[in-house]
Amino acid sequence: MLIAASLAILATMGLALLRALAGPTTYDRIAAVNMFGTKTVLLIAVLAFLSGRTDLLDIALVYALINFIGVVAALRLVTQGNFHSSDIDEIKADKGELE
Repeated sequence: MLIAASLAILATMGLALLRALAGPTTYDRIAAVNMFGTKTVLLIAVLAFLSGRTDLLDIALVYALINFIGVVAALRLVTQGNFHSSDIDEIKADKGELE
């Protein structure tokens, strides 16, 4: 039963990868990459259960955090064009106060 779940997760990972490559918009691609990362965490958890190694769950949690931060950073880059800009920098740029 768990092997069937692993195969199903691998199949959905393949579909997410196809969507990431063929997505018509950038947001579709980012959502597909996020889904691929989530399915990777699920696959690691299933493999940890099958092998009886609970230390793999820590790796899955770290991967989930990295996936979340990566998706948030990618969305910020797409929407704002940079990572480091703040509202204060934009106000100063509008006034010509930045060097």
